[in-house]
Amino acid sequence: MHPVLEIIRNSPKRIHKIMLQRDMKKHPFKEILLLARKENITVVWAPKKRMDREDSRHQGVVAFVSSKEFTSLDSLLFSSELPFLLLLDRIEDPQNLGALVRTAEGAGVDGIILPERHSAGLTTAVHTVSAGALEHMNITRVKNLARTMDALRKKEIWLVGAEEGGGKFWYEFDYNVPVGIVMGSEGKGLRRIIKEKCDEILSIPLGGEVHSLNVASAASVFLFEVVRQRKGKKY
Repeated sequence: MHPVLEIIRNSPKRIHKIMLQRDMKKHPFKEILLLARKENITVVWAPKKRMDREDSRHQGVVAFVSSKEFTSLDSLLFSSELPFLLLLDRIEDPQNLGALVRTAEGAGVDGIILPERHSAGLTTAVHTVSAGALEHMNITRVKNLARTMDALRKKEIWLVGAEEGGGKFWYEFDYNVPVGIVMGSEGKGLRRIIKEKCDEILSIPLGGEVHSLNVASAASVFLFEVVRQRKGKKY
């Protein structure tokens, strides 16, 4: 329900209509109805079976939304004096992408860069898992991630890749520079060509029997280290 509220508040023109479950014992839709009326958004009521066909995890509300507009790379780079970016290589699971968006927004990342191919789209599942964070996040989609990394390096943005077995730990880097954190898919990690474009390859040491973290958990370690270092320097 929270993701739908975020879309209404931030991008109401993208919503074609909202479907609410009419046979719920309680109707926790007061705020949605008020905002929808204010923004002139069509609201329809439907039984649970109909709702389930649209989204099995709907929680009583489904929004029919046009695609989120992507941000150009130039606009993304001009959005901050000290760019803080997240580059994602082959993140094809919408659940993972949604979790990454939520983590990135919480860390204050300026934008996420995705390749056009072999990347999850900005689906309903991504919206839901991001808990509304997608509405606040700049997303840039590029044809070739490796070439984009070359362009970023020319603009003096440091690229830090996260990979098991990296030479240094994630905290052994000074993030008080323009920086892009580069994450690969679970299991496969970063492609060789992407690793070669990184200025540093850093890792997270693990002490348990499980020898890897899911990509959102690993990203949170890196992203909030950037926050820690930058906040520490500022304050």
